[in-house]
Amino acid sequence: MSDHQATGTTDPTYNVISVVYHALQGAETIQQYLDDPGTDDELKSFFEQVQMGYRRTADMGKQLLVQRIEHEH
Repeated sequence: MSDHQATGTTDPTYNVISVVYHALQGAETIQQYLDDPGTDDELKSFFEQVQMGYRRTADMGKQLLVQRIEHEH
C-alpha cells in the first residue's frame, strides 16, 4: 500500500504538511528556551532568530498547501 493510499494525500502534499508540522514544533520548542530564566540576552537573540525562521518556514508551507489544495479540486 502506498502512502497515498494509506493517507489519501499525495506524497508531495504530505511532505509539505510534514515540514509545516515540524517547523511549528520547532517554534514551540524554541519558546521553551526563550522562557527559561537562565537564558541571557545573547541566547535570546539567537533563539528569537531561529524561531522566526521556523515561523517563516511554516507560513510558506501553509501558503503552498492552500495553493495545492485549491488546484486539486
